[in-house]
Amino acid sequence: MKQIKVTDVGQIKNELNKYKKGKKLDIRQFNQVARLAWLGKITMSPLDAEDPQCESWLLHLQHPEGLAEHFLTLDEDLMSQIHILDREQGRYLAEILQQGIEERVGQLKTLNQRDFYFGKFFKSDEQKESL
Repeated sequence: MKQIKVTDVGQIKNELNKYKKGKKLDIRQFNQVARLAWLGKITMSPLDAEDPQCESWLLHLQHPEGLAEHFLTLDEDLMSQIHILDREQGRYLAEILQQGIEERVGQLKTLNQRDFYFGKFFKSDEQKESL
């Protein structure tokens, strides 16, 4: 954890301003977080909702489960921290989160309407001949 010396008020103000602006993830980290966002495995909130000048975001990542856990490569140091993101990356991650939710909802609606039985047991003559 980073320590700030209390004796220098100017340094404290500079450190607070850094937090208010947030920090950018590098490309590799952003892509890993974006994959989790698409899966709905991130939580974001404004760093300071009462300060209109503070545009950074708090970001918490949840470990993926099931198939995603086996197929996604994630840095443990990335997963074990709460991050403070800048406005731009926070906005893009929110868009990716929304896009992932919408796409998964569409897939589930399609799956719910799909009829597997007739597709397997009542095949056309062409399909029967190819077997």
